[in-house]
Amino acid sequence: MGQGSISRRTLLLAGAGALGGLIMRPPRALGAVVEPRLQTLELGTISRGGRTIELPAGVDLVGLQWDGPNSADPRIRALLPGGRWGPWASAGTHGHGPEARSAGLRTGEPLWTGGARRLQVAASAPLAGSRLHLIEAGGGRAGRASVARLQLAAPVLAAGAGQPPIIARQVWAKGIQPPRVAPEYGAVELGFVHHTENPNGYSAAQVPAMLRAIFAFHRNVNGWNDIGYNFVVDLYGRIFEARAGGIDEPVVGAHAGGYNYVSSGVAVLGSFSGTPASPAAKAALQRLLAWKLSLHGTPASGRVTVRVNPTGASYSKYPANAHVSLARISGHRDADSTECPGNVLYGELPGIRGRIRRLAGDPVAATLTVLGAVNAAPEATAPAATAGEQLLVSLKTLSGLPLAGASVQLQARTVTRRGLSVSETTVAEGTTDPQGRLTITPAFAAGATRTLYVRALYLGGGEHGAAVSEAVAVAPQPALTPPPAGTTPIA
Repeated sequence: MGQGSISRRTLLLAGAGALGGLIMRPPRALGAVVEPRLQTLELGTISRGGRTIELPAGVDLVGLQWDGPNSADPRIRALLPGGRWGPWASAGTHGHGPEARSAGLRTGEPLWTGGARRLQVAASAPLAGSRLHLIEAGGGRAGRASVARLQLAAPVLAAGAGQPPIIARQVWAKGIQPPRVAPEYGAVELGFVHHTENPNGYSAAQVPAMLRAIFAFHRNVNGWNDIGYNFVVDLYGRIFEARAGGIDEPVVGAHAGGYNYVSSGVAVLGSFSGTPASPAAKAALQRLLAWKLSLHGTPASGRVTVRVNPTGASYSKYPANAHVSLARISGHRDADSTECPGNVLYGELPGIRGRIRRLAGDPVAATLTVLGAVNAAPEATAPAATAGEQLLVSLKTLSGLPLAGASVQLQARTVTRRGLSVSETTVAEGTTDPQGRLTITPAFAAGATRTLYVRALYLGGGEHGAAVSEAVAVAPQPALTPPPAGTTPIA
């Protein structure tokens, strides 16, 4: 390893931001909530011999950016207390995205350093035009954040073995920038398991700062709209709402390039290349995926064929528009060119799938279609309805049992504050026939002009869990007739 060093006097202030995740000494206790601060350290060309870099105090997370191939396999390690170098962590790209990318540049994964003052950077080939993005998120300050009473996300919809407690986004995201834009919505055809390459020795109080740092890196360095993952699970078994847009909605993430529109992504906070995740983390992961897949009527077993979205194909192991067969619960490496979620956690996925199947049981699938129309693919333009046009709801278990006499609500989605606030308003309701079907006619209030997205909701009952359908666009008519009895006009 070369010993050329760069002083903190060469730091270039680059605005607000942050990042998150490296295998090194455990971070210190969490301090007061602070807006993450981003600095950029210009490195130039790093030779194969590597370089030692001095960091300023308070840096919690770093991320490498360079001009050149990802095959250079950059690595970073930190100097631990006592003068010993920690293990190397991969600092390359791991196939996330693809909402935005810097032209000609490669941006590696954010790596948590937890206050380390000296790093070493190495690669299998020279890294031209390299720089380090440094983030301070308050993770190394004295004091502790209150974690005794963490607000839970809503709504609560008991699918699978029941909805696990999910900590609301505002618990970790208080005071930071909002997402860039409102979220997109797709489908949940499968779930991806990720890791974040963070140290495994973090405290429970440290986790909110780690999430703020990852968010800031994803938003302000990668240029993404929001944090990439839909959910994050820590080693204490706590589940955090990550990307904004609604825990019960099919929110499009930035966690699996080429597959974001058809999946939900769960990251376990830690590094599992040579270490297993904690039993608490695995139990939470299993319960979360059993609930999320069941709620959207997706089986927890078997495989599904999905198309590689061209916007993320550069990350994928397969070419754009290829039709790829993936397990309903996949490791990130199954789809993209990455080692994620680490060799040990990936090796445990067969057992995790089996436990999720048992938790999921026989979920209910809710479908909502425009009468006379054919469902479009999630990434295509969905068939639209107009006020007064009938929609067909169907409720069946995945084993084929129709749910007769089931109460169904037609709900209109309202998204405000760029996805930080999402609400569903019931605009019509009814009861399914012996075949598990119901026709509903959406109605608009006089003068309504905007297209809304509506879904069918079954709250569950008896032995059957809750289910939501994919949304259908409904547009107002120029001339409206009085709404049918039993409906609430959409304002």
